[in-house]
Amino acid sequence: MFPNEEKPIVLVKACAYFITMNPGYAGRQELPENLKVLFRSVSMMVPDRRVIIMVKLASVGYSTFVPLAKKFNVLYKLCEEQLSKQRHYDFGLRNILSVLRTAGNSKRQEAVGSDEEMIMARTLRDMNLSKFVAQDIPLFLSLLRDIFPAQTDIKKKTYKEIEGAIRKLMREQNLFDRPQWFIKIIQLYETSLVRHGFMVVGTVGCGKTTIMNILTDALTECGQPHKQARMNPKSFTGQQMYGVMNTVTGEWVPGVYSQIWKQCNDKKKKHTSWIVCDGPVDAIWIENLNTVLDDNRILTLANAERIPMTDNCKMTFEVENLNNASPATVSRCGIIYVSTTDLSW
Repeated sequence: MFPNEEKPIVLVKACAYFITMNPGYAGRQELPENLKVLFRSVSMMVPDRRVIIMVKLASVGYSTFVPLAKKFNVLYKLCEEQLSKQRHYDFGLRNILSVLRTAGNSKRQEAVGSDEEMIMARTLRDMNLSKFVAQDIPLFLSLLRDIFPAQTDIKKKTYKEIEGAIRKLMREQNLFDRPQWFIKIIQLYETSLVRHGFMVVGTVGCGKTTIMNILTDALTECGQPHKQARMNPKSFTGQQMYGVMNTVTGEWVPGVYSQIWKQCNDKKKKHTSWIVCDGPVDAIWIENLNTVLDDNRILTLANAERIPMTDNCKMTFEVENLNNASPATVSRCGIIYVSTTDLSW
C-alpha cells in the first residue's frame, strides 16, 4: 500500500510505462525527457516457448507432448532464421497458441490411438502454408520433412461437398481450374474455420476478390448461407468510420463501420456475415479493431458502447500488402497470401 500523496505519482509512472512500451508506434508520441528521468529501467526476457508448447499440448490431450514440443519449437526457430523476411510472417506466441488450439481439435476428431506426430505435422503444415510466398513453400516443406522424418506422406484433408461446389461455380463462371489458385480457396476455407479474423493479401489482379466470392457462394450452395458486407476503410475518416460525439448537442453520431457491425452481429440472422475491409491496412484505423481481432471479440466505441462479435460473423481484409500494418495486427489475423505465380496472365 502507498501513502495517499504518492498515488498520483504512481499512476503517472504506470501510464507513462505503457505509453513507452512501443516507441515509434503510429499514433503515439515520445515522452518528454523530464518525465523519462523519473523512470527506472525494466529488463524483460523472451519466455521459453518450448515449455509453453509442452504444457498446452498436454492440456489438449497429447501423450507424447515432450518430443512434439521440441520439434514444434525447433521448426519455428528454423522458419524465423531461414525463410525470407516478410511483413506478414508471424511465428510468435499468438500464432503458436492458434496452432495448438487447432491441433487439439484435430486430435479430438481423429480416432483413438491415431498417430499424434502425423496430426501435429499436418496441423503445422496446413496452418502455415497459406501465408508463405511462393519461393518459401519448398523450403518450409523440406524443413517439415527434416523435423518429422517418419511422416513421409501426410495426406491432405479433403472437403468433398465444398470442393465439388467450388468446381461447379468455376465452370459456370468460365474460370480456369488452376491447382495453385484452387488451393488458395481451400486454404481460405480452412482459415475461416479456425479464425474469426483473416486477411487475403496479394498484388492487384491475383484473384483475391474472386477467391472470396467463390468460397462464400459455394458455402451458400452447401446449405451454409454466407453474405459479404464490403467497404473501403480509407474512403472516410476515423470518426466517420466508428462514430463521434457531437460536441454541440452532446448526441452520439454512429459511424459507417459501427452500423455495419451491429447489422452483421444480429443474433436473429440465420446467415454468416463477412465484413470485408477492401483497402490499405495501416495502424491509424485498424488499431481500434484490436479488441475485435483478439480473443475478446468485442468492438469498443468512443461512447463506451461494447458490441460483442457473434459466431455468425467474420472480420476479413482484402489488401495488396502489409507494409504499413503493425506486428500487433498481423499476429491477430490469419493470413492467406496469393502469389503472382498462383494465377498468371
